[in-house]
Amino acid sequence: MQSVAGYMRAAICRAYGALDTVVVDKVPAPEAGAGQVVVDVAAAAVNFTDILILQNRYQLSATPPFVPGSEFAGTVRSVGPGVDGVRVGQRVCGVTLVGAFAEQVAVPAASLTLLPDAVDLHAAAGFSVAYGTAYHALRSAARVQPRETLVVLGAAGGVGLAAVELGAVLGARVIAAASSDEKLAVCREQGATDVVDYAREPLKDRLKALGGKRGVDVVLDPVGGPLAEQALRAVGWRGRFVSLGFASGEIPRIPLNLLLLKGAQLLAFNLGPFFVNEPEEAARNQRELQDLFFAGRIRPHVDSIHPLADTVKALARVADRRAIGKVLIAIT
Repeated sequence: MQSVAGYMRAAICRAYGALDTVVVDKVPAPEAGAGQVVVDVAAAAVNFTDILILQNRYQLSATPPFVPGSEFAGTVRSVGPGVDGVRVGQRVCGVTLVGAFAEQVAVPAASLTLLPDAVDLHAAAGFSVAYGTAYHALRSAARVQPRETLVVLGAAGGVGLAAVELGAVLGARVIAAASSDEKLAVCREQGATDVVDYAREPLKDRLKALGGKRGVDVVLDPVGGPLAEQALRAVGWRGRFVSLGFASGEIPRIPLNLLLLKGAQLLAFNLGPFFVNEPEEAARNQRELQDLFFAGRIRPHVDSIHPLADTVKALARVADRRAIGKVLIAIT
């Protein structure tokens, strides 16, 4: 159902708190202001940051009532004053703080990526955040090299599974760590050479066995919690541990003597500040990543697709860490 008479359907957060406070209702459709574009949303992806924003636990906030959703793909509906290079009818994907779980979203034209006709809009909806975070972290923070050993924690989540696939594309030996046979099977499909079920075996011991005398070269951690220190203890000489966030809800306390003993580096990566502070390197990475996506060498693994009416179910699947890859909300 498309918007009519100046209104559209959207998921609405009217107050911070539980996910089931989000409701789908009619709201005024957006208009394209100066430098903006309105996009008819084909699909939107659920990210863990969406849950944090709904609970007012993210570093950036939106004031209720607001439409949640930070990642989308669709077709340009209208173009505001001062916009060059984007026209009505073009297929695009983009990222915003909020607004994507709706039939239409208004965003700055500069935030959009133009899509070739061959790229599926559902795949594009789940591409920008997870793959952008994973690729920039691997390329510019971890600086992963061919034949290095890369450990990905939370490997079945959106960012984790993207990191598994991209690590393999970059020539690394990828060890995927997740919590079930089903999740690890998908990790193998996405390029993992070895897998660890940290729900059934000690993570540190298994990684040390897989790393051998050299140890592992890089750990990418979007989860945090107690697994972080276990993985760090498996890092070899001059290894790198890269923190991407704390999906577990627990910020780990790292004994710094481990870094001294290993000559290792403890790094962190945050997508927004990286683009602001290192625009040239970010632009290079973005070109490389888009070339891989447009050529079909990488493709998001879709866990499930939900109608807009089931937005709460989609959010809960990510919040409960049941998703394997990306959860999408189909709008059209």
